Amino acid sequence: MKKTKFTKTIIIFLLTLGLLLPGFSLAQIEAPETIEEAKELGEEFFQKSKEQLPQIIGRLWKEEVLPIWRKMYEIWSNWWDFSIQPWLQNIWQRVMALFGQEIEKRKPQIEEELEKEKEELKEELPDVTKSLWERFKELIK
Repeated sequence: MKKTKFTKTIIIFLLTLGLLLPGFSLAQIEAPETIEEAKELGEEFFQKSKEQLPQIIGRLWKEEVLPIWRKMYEIWSNWWDFSIQPWLQNIWQRVMALFGQEIEKRKPQIEEELEKEKEELKEELPDVTKSLWERFKELIK
């Protein structure tokens, strides 16, 4: 059992080393000998980064940021559903138990007040719908 674990570890190490070593040889960049070469190298670097930056940011957004935000939303949503929402529902039920009867008693009065308000608004509506020009003429008179 120990041999298989050790063998797997060696194989994984060798595969990783085999994948990484070629990359190290590509990463070697010669230092520029003149200022002109340094300038060209810098311009080339900035041009490539300018072209690739939107794709890099887009990839980071899709692969890193959005999954984190989604996970945070899921955690928050679950916490809300199982902790806060039942508590608020309980409070709302208590409030309705206390004030529900009083609301039912006063409902006819409230409806009468609403009807009065509707009538007042209907009387004021023609004044509100006058055009700006008509209002301006009335001010001048």
